[in-house]
Amino acid sequence: MKVTTRDITLAGLMAAMTVVVVVITRIPFVSAVVPFSLQPLMALLAGALLGPKVGFLSMVVYILLGLVGLPVFATEPFGGLSYILKPSFGFLLAQLPAAYVTGKILQGKMPHKITCYLLASLAGMAVIYGVGLPYLYVILNVYVGKAISVAGVIKTFFLPFALWDLFKVIIVASLARAIHQRLPQTTKGM
Repeated sequence: MKVTTRDITLAGLMAAMTVVVVVITRIPFVSAVVPFSLQPLMALLAGALLGPKVGFLSMVVYILLGLVGLPVFATEPFGGLSYILKPSFGFLLAQLPAAYVTGKILQGKMPHKITCYLLASLAGMAVIYGVGLPYLYVILNVYVGKAISVAGVIKTFFLPFALWDLFKVIIVASLARAIHQRLPQTTKGM
């Protein structure tokens, strides 16, 4: 995989934007295993705007910033290696393939109809849940020792967030499409 200076710059900028969005949208009074966060929105947007490779790379940079200890994640301790054992860490890991899948679906299909953007964003969100929920289930049952069924995970950690995440899918699709329509043809479908 060849990575250009432009790719590195775009990935760094998207990682920085993700940090800013997450830090300014932290909800201080929420104490939940899985908090409301705009991280998934940024992961899908990274894939949609930057393409699969650079979108994936931007999420790698963001997650590595948090794992080395910078306070860039949505909940306490906000960063560090111990974050790996948080039940919600699977949702962070899922942002890597989510950005890739979203970008891959949109790659090379310009001009896109809104349905393409919606389907790509929905597929990316499905990846986030497909990785995040099983990770959460395992950490809660094995590491934390809190017995919870699959149905309990779905009821507690999927259903309350599904509508909000569909709203994020619509925002990503609309925003990415609007941005792509305003770009010169040579920069579309990175």
